[in-house]
Amino acid sequence: MTDYKFEGWLGLDASSAEGKMQWGEFEPKPWEETDIDIKISHCGICGSDLHTLRSGWVVRVGSEVKHIALGDRVGVGAQSDSCCSRLGKPCEACDSGRENYCPNKHVGTYNGVYLNGGKSYGGYATYNRVPARFAVKIPDGVSSAEAAPMLCGGVTTYAPLKHHGAGPGKTVGIVGLGGLGHFGVMWAKALGADKVVVISRTSAKKEDAVKMGADEFIATAEDPKWGNTHASTIDLMVCTVSQSDMPVQDYFSLLKFDGVFVQVGLPDDGFPTFQQMPLIFKRIKITGSLIGSPDDIREMFDLALAKGVKPWVSTIPMKDANQAIIDFEKGAPRYRFVLENEPETKASL
Repeated sequence: MTDYKFEGWLGLDASSAEGKMQWGEFEPKPWEETDIDIKISHCGICGSDLHTLRSGWVVRVGSEVKHIALGDRVGVGAQSDSCCSRLGKPCEACDSGRENYCPNKHVGTYNGVYLNGGKSYGGYATYNRVPARFAVKIPDGVSSAEAAPMLCGGVTTYAPLKHHGAGPGKTVGIVGLGGLGHFGVMWAKALGADKVVVISRTSAKKEDAVKMGADEFIATAEDPKWGNTHASTIDLMVCTVSQSDMPVQDYFSLLKFDGVFVQVGLPDDGFPTFQQMPLIFKRIKITGSLIGSPDDIREMFDLALAKGVKPWVSTIPMKDANQAIIDFEKGAPRYRFVLENEPETKASL
């Protein structure tokens, strides 16, 4: 038995997304000796909670856990379990450190079901229980408030940039300068790309983009000739936009021969239709990317430390989570909201 309660903001129905979550107690997954319990300090707000993730201190460690100790500061991203070796022989993805692409059992950090039948509830809470394999130590030099959004939005952009070779000799394009896009700009710069180009509708965020490291800014709604002016100038493009009417045909025109287009945003109505001619004549590759593995997160933290990458975050007391969700939907974050548990606020909930 533990001497602490698992309490958090509960999404009981669809109205929860309108800022009507209710605070209450919940039952964590049944304890296994491969688990840890985390006292949550910070939790990022993401577009698909909306996504939840958490960072905090370990208060209980299973007897089979060797890489994490009581008191360690750890974080968990948007995935908290996979088939690993528990369904017999591990799948190829899990065995090679790509648990985020596990085809057998991909358990989200929220709204998922673990292999032992327990449910995952996310991080808008006081405590959480998770398989230790998916917990990553947060290095000194990265604050918990900074780490929280890195665990989901950060690695979602870091992983495809690293995988597709963003670095010296490359021009990288980032479509959309929101929570995901602002990470994309900073990672591309930290990885050593020759040039980082932001593509957005207007120039409203141009000053911010430059401060983040962008070398060039394309405002598509303000320059009717942007597609021709910047044609065939980008090697690798990561699209963070989640709109089904985005002008992907014009985005393709910006790519060089053998250019790569990576979609990480999730349009509700599906990906826009497009003509195949650019793909054929410029041998363009279209692909996607899904969050990141625990190993990706570790690499990302190492890069953040080495290059001084710090996300632009606003911390909000956990008690104000409902208002934070409303403000998030209005596009208020510049550029990530992070919920913060404070001792004085827990008592008032």
